[in-house]
Amino acid sequence: MLKRGLYIGRFQPFHKGHLYVVKRALEEVSEVIIGIGSTQANYDIDNPFTCGERMEMIRAALEEAGIEHKRYWLIPIPDIHNNIVWVTHVVSLCPKFSIVYGGNPHTLLLFEDMGYEVRRVQLYKSELYSGTEIRRRIINDEPWEDLVPPAVAEFIRRIDGVRRLKILAEAYEIDKKLKKA
Repeated sequence: MLKRGLYIGRFQPFHKGHLYVVKRALEEVSEVIIGIGSTQANYDIDNPFTCGERMEMIRAALEEAGIEHKRYWLIPIPDIHNNIVWVTHVVSLCPKFSIVYGGNPHTLLLFEDMGYEVRRVQLYKSELYSGTEIRRRIINDEPWEDLVPPAVAEFIRRIDGVRRLKILAEAYEIDKKLKKA
């Protein structure tokens, strides 16, 4: 019988910690749904990449890792700002699943309270493999490529994502100064 799991994240960008969770989930289930959250957010300091770009980087990373296309689904999930109905919103956008994987206790609590089986996956080197840390390193010209799958580093370079992040960081700093004035 087909068993399907769900893993939700923003993937800004998709890094080796995310890949670790996908691989762990695929040890237990036939297919994993990768829910790409906050799809409406893009071109800001916390969400520099569009949903389409994140889909491309995830597909490239999974292909590079040898994960067959038939073993995963990429589902865009826009935010709604009402936690009590968020799980129903996610369920309405996804194929049926029985297990939810992740490291975010809040997300897992919401699904657990709605009757789903949850698996807390201890994120692999979470202090290092973090979108926030990777974006910080990119902005500050520090090494970052080894924190993401090679296909993701190549994708970010190809779309000039380093330049984009630096411009977004500059704009963010200007906005902060204007708010103080």
